[in-house]
Amino acid sequence: MVMGDAESCSSRAVDFALSQSRKQRQKVEVYHEVLCRLKETNEQETRQPGFEDELWTHFYRLPNRYALDVNVERAEDVLMHKRLLHMAHDPATRPAIKVRLVQVHSASSTHFSESLHSNSPRKIDTVYSGYPNYQRHVFMHPPPAFGSSPDLELVNVANKSDVQDNDVTMNSYQFNSRVMHEITISTNDKPKLLSQLTSLLSDIGLNIQEAHAFSTVDGYSLDVFVVDGWSPEDAEQLRNVLVKEIAKVEKHLHGVYHAGKQEQTRIYHVNLPTDGIDVWEIDASLLKYEYKIASGSYGDLYKGTFYSQDVAIKVLTVEHLNENMQKEFAQEVYIMRKVRHKNVVQFIGACSRPPKLCIVTEFMSGGSMYDFLQKQKGGFKLPSLLRIAIDISMGMNYLHQNNIIHRDLKAANLLMDENGVVKIADFGVARVQVQSGVMTAETGTYRWMAPEVIEHKPYDHKADVFSFGVVLWELLTGKLPYEDLTPLQAAVGVVQKGLRPQIPRHTHPKFIELLERCWQQDPSLRPEFPEIVEFLQYLARRLEKNKGIAEE
Repeated sequence: MVMGDAESCSSRAVDFALSQSRKQRQKVEVYHEVLCRLKETNEQETRQPGFEDELWTHFYRLPNRYALDVNVERAEDVLMHKRLLHMAHDPATRPAIKVRLVQVHSASSTHFSESLHSNSPRKIDTVYSGYPNYQRHVFMHPPPAFGSSPDLELVNVANKSDVQDNDVTMNSYQFNSRVMHEITISTNDKPKLLSQLTSLLSDIGLNIQEAHAFSTVDGYSLDVFVVDGWSPEDAEQLRNVLVKEIAKVEKHLHGVYHAGKQEQTRIYHVNLPTDGIDVWEIDASLLKYEYKIASGSYGDLYKGTFYSQDVAIKVLTVEHLNENMQKEFAQEVYIMRKVRHKNVVQFIGACSRPPKLCIVTEFMSGGSMYDFLQKQKGGFKLPSLLRIAIDISMGMNYLHQNNIIHRDLKAANLLMDENGVVKIADFGVARVQVQSGVMTAETGTYRWMAPEVIEHKPYDHKADVFSFGVVLWELLTGKLPYEDLTPLQAAVGVVQKGLRPQIPRHTHPKFIELLERCWQQDPSLRPEFPEIVEFLQYLARRLEKNKGIAEE
């Protein structure tokens, strides 16, 4: 791989990480290192379009500890974890289990932590016994995917090429390596799952020497155990036993979970649309509230945690609930649980029972684009603006491909995560497009609203394209659209006079062209989002090329 390719593996993530916490920087660095190593392998999967984004999504959905613990020298193990998590989404391939032989340095073996048997499924800390950093030719089998104990550091030095300079010889330490089984399991995450799995492993005669447990932000588990007590020749038989027994565990946990739910007093319950998919109901007692982010007329938004994962909790109190609020709540849950994209805020779960109705999503530490613009007191320069616009347009393209119209696209509903990725949020007024392709009824916010929506005419997904054009202007200028007018005056101007925000002088001509196309009065003249994505990416490449020429 040439240097240019290596440097481009994750440029945006690495740049943004400079201002982030130490753990976040390490996470991005590990992602970058793993990506570059995988690119060097030239495996077919790594050459697929969008692979870099998929790999970053894998790291993002797992806690920081995953990146800090994983052995980057075994980058192919990250691909294996990614595949198992993907398989866990499909009931036909869940639980996803991988069993393989690994070579383990046993000198530092420790007893399994008692915290493992806590009812909280994710309280386990890493227990090290693995030795992952030795050279591959020393052993017959690969090292475990995790484990890098500090007390093995001198042994690691003995594997460096210049051992004499370090005054260490290969005879200074005994490897005492043993062949064990590494079991990696991915499935739906549930309370008590981890303790049930460890009990199961013990029941079938396995001794756990090392364990790593991770929960994803979207409700899946990735649990890795290094065990002995099973014949090395029977790895496939061990896997078959695990598939059979874990299915029993999951069935039992499912029954316990839903029985507990039915015992609760059901004073009020929002009826959500069903289509054969889980309703994502979560136990409100597992939500921990930290501080209030914002307040509204019908509820509050909090920063909190769910299974130690940072989350945003949007709470609607029952006393404020009316029929319209009930419908909007049900619609938002119904839509959010159907979508999963790196540029759409990730839905985690919902509580549809008293005393509070709430929607839980990933926590977006960067805040909204609107707040960001207010703090910096101005719009974005074109290179940054294009990166943000590409994120938004890719998220909107995904929604439209799934027949979802957002209907309230504006800077306040665009959130930024800790890595600078912009995601679409707030689906309170979003709707699944009807089969006729058109919808009626006014919705959204006047300053961003398409003229056909203002006039209560039939409309389709092109209404979002109009709003997107206004959002681009908002990001370009850092100003409120039609700030000298009331919302109603702005709406009348848009419909009757063809009013549009004034584009600043010296704006790039191609960008002006895009703005004017997006807010055409006739919806059929507005571009589709696939074309918008392609146009923005072209403009970004052209800008980068011109920058390179200028620097030369």
